[in-house]
Amino acid sequence: MNKDVFKFLSDIEKNNNRVWFAENKERYEKCREEIVLDFNNIYDRLSQTDSLEPLKVYRIYRDVRFSKDKLPYKTNFSMYVGRKQPYNRGGYYLQIEPGKSFVGGGFWGPNTEDLLRIRQEIDLDNELEIITNESDFKSYYGEIQGESLKTAPKGFDKNHERIQLLRLKQYLLVKTFTDEEVLSPNFNSKVLEGFEKLRPFFDYMTSVLLTNSNGEDLY
Repeated sequence: MNKDVFKFLSDIEKNNNRVWFAENKERYEKCREEIVLDFNNIYDRLSQTDSLEPLKVYRIYRDVRFSKDKLPYKTNFSMYVGRKQPYNRGGYYLQIEPGKSFVGGGFWGPNTEDLLRIRQEIDLDNELEIITNESDFKSYYGEIQGESLKTAPKGFDKNHERIQLLRLKQYLLVKTFTDEEVLSPNFNSKVLEGFEKLRPFFDYMTSVLLTNSNGEDLY
């Protein structure tokens, strides 16, 4: 990862306005070219081991129409890669930002049917707990994160032994990186390592979402 990218992002955090950005547009374009090269390298290497949708590189321009925060620009560069559906579920995310860089993945906004199906399976068995509590996985990603209901979802026991998982509305895993790690020569390999560690979690969720509550294939 290029140091100039970090410097630009640090500067735009301090000068988040259209005048400054216009004066530094050429600098932005150069940094974006650098970051897209890295993102494409990660994507190409990941595609050797997984079936992927096209790479999505997010714009730096914020949509401020419905936000109280009217700052016009993001202070990060980020990418997202979905796994090719219907036979592969989940997606990979990478964000580069001084002091706030991370990789992650999971299910940000599962639709009503998918969320119910995930909860049904969590209700039935502890396989998701087994996968996410495996020592290497746990030490790397920690706990599943995401927005959660305050009580049990409708139709589920509030005293269920896995109620914390059942209450989740999102199923996300995140691993942060220091600035030193991001700027190290092997950072792209570290990102790939993080993405590949998600595979058992994705494989489990895929197997759940490709079957109905009776275990019958949907596709």
